[in-house]
Amino acid sequence: MSAAAAPAPLSLKQVLICAGMIVTLSMGIRHGFGLWLQPITMDRGWTRETFAFALAVQNLAWGVATPFAGMLADRFGAFRVLVGGAFLYALGLVAMALATTGLGFTLSAGVLLGLAQAGTTYAVVYGVIGRNVPAERRSWAMGVAAAAGSFGQFLMVPVENLLIGNFGWQMALFLLGAGALAIVPLALGLKEAPFAKPTADQQSIGSAIREAFAYPSFRLLMAGYFVCGFQVVFIGVHMPSYLKDHGLSASVATTALALIGLFNVIGTYASGSLGQRLPKRYILSGIYILRSVAIVIFLSVPLTPWSVYIFAAVIGVLWLSTVPPTNAVVAQIFGVRHLSMLGGFVFFSHQIGSFLGVWLGGRLYDSTGSYDVVWWIAVGLGVFAALVNLPVRETAILRPGAQPA
Repeated sequence: MSAAAAPAPLSLKQVLICAGMIVTLSMGIRHGFGLWLQPITMDRGWTRETFAFALAVQNLAWGVATPFAGMLADRFGAFRVLVGGAFLYALGLVAMALATTGLGFTLSAGVLLGLAQAGTTYAVVYGVIGRNVPAERRSWAMGVAAAAGSFGQFLMVPVENLLIGNFGWQMALFLLGAGALAIVPLALGLKEAPFAKPTADQQSIGSAIREAFAYPSFRLLMAGYFVCGFQVVFIGVHMPSYLKDHGLSASVATTALALIGLFNVIGTYASGSLGQRLPKRYILSGIYILRSVAIVIFLSVPLTPWSVYIFAAVIGVLWLSTVPPTNAVVAQIFGVRHLSMLGGFVFFSHQIGSFLGVWLGGRLYDSTGSYDVVWWIAVGLGVFAALVNLPVRETAILRPGAQPA
């Protein structure tokens, strides 16, 4: 970005507080959706696949829309995108509560909420961080924002369980819809100065896309992020029902999801901080292989509340800890001019994995009566992701006639 096109930077404190609170709300709400699986399917008389398919569509819509939300944020600023996303979030939650057919549930819980999350989560927020935080602190700052999303899970999952228990699942969704609108005033803290129009010497959107997809390391990051999406969304949505199927109480599932969020605060902050000191590809490979090891041990030991809590703590450290190093590598290679958009494309791969993880969980459960096959698929994919991240090159790309990004 040329000096003429660069907006005045926001303060680091302002960016981290507002970005963190926005991600706390947007990610915190969605992490509790697994708590609605049984009450909604029992009340509506739907199969688990109906619920799982809607959330699979949500993840896919989120992924498809994220590059476009990133383009808009890179061009016009994140504020407008965040406000639009907040209103879509509220509308989607209300429509989800009112849906009486599988199609209506898919359009609300799936399409509307997926679009809302594209405009209120990491890709848009990380673009602001990339433009306003110096490169030497960028990975750390992204870790702070990711940790806020993890704290949102720790905070919101018990709140959502309490709302369901005290007010019923429909009223709980209405209340969450009202809560999502709090993103609007928080977005004011991320309102950057008006962006100047692109000049002839700046890289165009089309050129940035072609450059990224032609670069092998970008494709490898996308492959690894696909696995991340498959694993975390399968576990987040289906683990509560998996535990109930094995005779454990709903409180165990709620506590497990909360522990994942709590320990991921530690994991995401640590990965962001380590990204300033160690090669990020090694951090990513280590995270993926450790996930596979944790799942194998979890499936191998007797299932008790304590084994669930230990697994939740371990997988929590590894949960979204891939987010800071992955996005920091994208910024490191390509620069920050199109960071929201390019991060959105990487995230789209994540959401394809999320779609398959949540949908296959419901599909294979309905056909086999067990989640075992999907657990072992998650193990194999973790090994694959650990391997594909090792060759990633983190150095800035050299463009003809230009300084390194």
